Amino acid sequence: MRKYFFTLVALLFVATTQGQSTSNDAKKSYAKPSRDYTMLQIGYENWLNAPDSIKIGGLGRAFNMYLCYDFPIAKSNFSFAAGAGIATSNIYLKDQTVVLTDTTSTVSFIPEAESYKKYKWTTTYLELPFELRFFSNKENRNKGFKAAIGLKVGTLLSSHTKGKRTFNSKPIIEKVSTKRYVETYRYAATLRLGYGNFSVYGSYSISNLFRVNAGPENVRPYQIGICLSGL
Repeated sequence: MRKYFFTLVALLFVATTQGQSTSNDAKKSYAKPSRDYTMLQIGYENWLNAPDSIKIGGLGRAFNMYLCYDFPIAKSNFSFAAGAGIATSNIYLKDQTVVLTDTTSTVSFIPEAESYKKYKWTTTYLELPFELRFFSNKENRNKGFKAAIGLKVGTLLSSHTKGKRTFNSKPIIEKVSTKRYVETYRYAATLRLGYGNFSVYGSYSISNLFRVNAGPENVRPYQIGICLSGL
């Protein structure tokens, strides 16, 4: 995966350099890209429609990193962007653990048998973001008001639980990995509003987190956070 990541970076760099070198002064104000080639997002995550049997505690955390290419729509204030990246989510549980084994057909949330300092469920996705973007500054799309609506399509790379506790004053980390109970693909609607390189973003999963009959129904993750975009 690292090989594909650096290949994508190289292709974006070459495409950007060629596009800028072939533009002339007369069209420069319109041909200049929005520079939202990279998007780094840090946010709060939670599960909508989670049943009372799931005791979410603490602040769920999300970190997303995308490489995008921006396609201006003629001489308008709009553009279309597509890209690829990695998205990670961490949901913390309070006084609970998760039974994740390949011998049971349904995931179980049970009271913790040991006293954990932290216990979380982490998922990682390979995602393809698509956005329709609006920018107020034609001369420099890297400045001014920006807005974007879009859709993210993701495929599950990993899913695991991780608990931290102590035994005889020594730290113990317990990690269990399985993708058995989580849907392989997810789809999320997105929204960004901001100025210049900074914006706030939100996303809402329009697909279920768990597979049918493998976990609670209609659990939909959502995120709210800040986004740094540019190159």
